[in-house]
Amino acid sequence: MFTYLKQLWQSPELRKRILFTLFLLFIYRVVAHITIPGANRQLLEQFLSNSNAAGSLGIFTALTGGALENFSIALLGLSPYINASIILQLCTVIFPKLEAIQKEGEQGKRKINTYTRWLSVILAFLQSYGFLLLLNQGGSGEIVPLSFPGVLLPMLFVSVGCVFVMWIGELITEKGIGNGISLLIFTSIVAGMPATLTSMFLAGQDKLSAFYLFLIVSLGTLVAVVLFTDAHRSIPVTYANQGAGRGVRGNIPIRLNQAGMIPIIFAISLITFPGIIAQFLQTAPRFQGVVAFIQTHLNSNSPSMIYIVSYFLLVVAFTYFYVSVTFKPDEVAESIQKRGGFIPGVRPGRETALMLERTSTRLNLWGGTFLGIVAIIPLFFTRYSTLASQDLIISGSGLIIVVGVVLELIRQVNAQLLVHDYEKLV
Repeated sequence: MFTYLKQLWQSPELRKRILFTLFLLFIYRVVAHITIPGANRQLLEQFLSNSNAAGSLGIFTALTGGALENFSIALLGLSPYINASIILQLCTVIFPKLEAIQKEGEQGKRKINTYTRWLSVILAFLQSYGFLLLLNQGGSGEIVPLSFPGVLLPMLFVSVGCVFVMWIGELITEKGIGNGISLLIFTSIVAGMPATLTSMFLAGQDKLSAFYLFLIVSLGTLVAVVLFTDAHRSIPVTYANQGAGRGVRGNIPIRLNQAGMIPIIFAISLITFPGIIAQFLQTAPRFQGVVAFIQTHLNSNSPSMIYIVSYFLLVVAFTYFYVSVTFKPDEVAESIQKRGGFIPGVRPGRETALMLERTSTRLNLWGGTFLGIVAIIPLFFTRYSTLASQDLIISGSGLIIVVGVVLELIRQVNAQLLVHDYEKLV
């Protein structure tokens, strides 16, 4: 380990990138503690002390690293950017013009990134009002003024904070060690762990026993997630040799987890949506029955079996949906055929595409099931133990994010080390 760290420090370019990344992550954490001017912190604390409110906003709290509790200008975190990226990715399938732009290589990628940034700004401004309105619903007064034009200033602060965080992520990607958006989410998740650990060690013995059991289960899940993240099915491909010989053999790796974190993000958005709606409707007498049902059966703070099963099925369903949008077996089969390749025992063209589609579908079943199990493990602890959702050091979705970011970070650092070693030899 010491030798590895020494190699990192001896590479001037890599050392510069790491220090630059750490500096930007520090700036991000500072921004997460800058409170929106004019906010009533006491009313915010009253709102967050409401268990139903905390349950509906739990995922936002985890992904923003305390920005919600601080009522920070980075209140929305990277949520608008993530939503914009997903929307643009799905639109490339719906709109042929966007699909054509995406296929233009590096230039097309830059255009799509530009569209994503502009859509992120629009979503940030719209979501800022919705989020401020939601927070005001749970208090006995206005946390921030909601009347026009007074609300425009808090909305502007939140929107600018979101754009600034997005800019930091892109700087890390371009001039740091890469994968900036994922690193910011990783930092937010890790930043909340010390506070959770401190509160748990100050808690009673009943909570500590359940917490130790959760740590043991989390460690076992961590090992499984590491193996799951790297797992893939290799499809053998033989390419015709232009000269003498039997041909060149290769393979196409199809990952077990082709969709990454996207299915869980989709599922969380849908499963928490009823709780958010309940916050808006709780003051309306005619909807009290609906609000009571949602708070009883669709509350992440005290998840019922309806909530757990629905969450699991949504993760599996969105795994199939997202992969069906992003993985195109017809294009892969066509690419293999153009390069003079074929899968042994399978005819080129349509039969190859069908074979790839069947393989992808089977992997989606296992991949989606595993994602769903990891996502609901913390919910069982919340339901059947003395732990509340805020007592869990990390959620299942957070664990998958952390593992994915760390593994990708190690790959990128090792690639930089190889370049450094090669330059020394040259």
